[in-house]
Amino acid sequence: MNRIISILIVDDHTVVRDGLNALLAAEPEMKVVGACGDGQTAVQLADELRPDVILLDLVMPKMDGVQATLEIKKVFPAARILVLTSFAENHQVFSAIKAGAMGYLMKDTSAGELIQAIHDTYANRPALGPDIARKLLMDIQNEEGGAIGGSALTDREIEILQHMALGMTNQEIADKLFLSERTVRTHVTNILAKLGLSNRTQAVLFALRAGIAHIDYTRED
Repeated sequence: MNRIISILIVDDHTVVRDGLNALLAAEPEMKVVGACGDGQTAVQLADELRPDVILLDLVMPKMDGVQATLEIKKVFPAARILVLTSFAENHQVFSAIKAGAMGYLMKDTSAGELIQAIHDTYANRPALGPDIARKLLMDIQNEEGGAIGGSALTDREIEILQHMALGMTNQEIADKLFLSERTVRTHVTNILAKLGLSNRTQAVLFALRAGIAHIDYTRED
C-alpha cells in the first residue's frame, strides 16, 4: 500500500483553502494535515507538522511566499514546497525556486495537473510547466554569478543529472543505470553540493543552462 502524502495548504483566501481541501480529500493517497492563511503561521505549522508537501501561495499577509519558503527551509530543510499562485512574473518564479521551492504552478491549472504535481514534488521531481521552465531558464541565463561550472562534475554525475532532467526518481535512475538506489542518492547529494544548489529543481535548471539537458527533456505530463 502506498504511503499517504501529508499536505499543508497555505493561502490567504479561505475559498481557495476550502477548495483545495475538498479536492485533496477525494484522493485516497493524500491527506491535508493543516491549513493557514499567512506566511508566519506557515513556518510554524511546517515545523510542527512536518508535512510531505506544502502547497504555498506567494502573495500573503505578514510574510510573503518567497520569505516563507526561506524560513521554512531553515526550520525544516527537507520541506518539499510546491508554489500554487496566480502570478507568473519572471522574478517571482525565479525567487521562489531560488528560495527552495521544488515546483511552481498557476492556480488555473487543472485538478489532474495539480494532483500529478503533488506526486512529483513528493517524489523529489521538479513540478514545472514548460512555460514556467522557460521563464526560469531565461532568468538564470540573465543572472550574474550563480552556480559553478558543470566541469566540476564527474562523467557519472553528469549522466545522472541528465536523467534527473527527465524527471526520473532515484530508483528509476538506479534501474536505468544498473546501480543501487543508495548509490544514486549519494551521487545526487554530491551533485547538489558541488553546484551549491539546494534541490533537484535547481539542479535541472542548471543542467538546462549548462547545455547538459534541453528544455524538451522535462516532463510535461
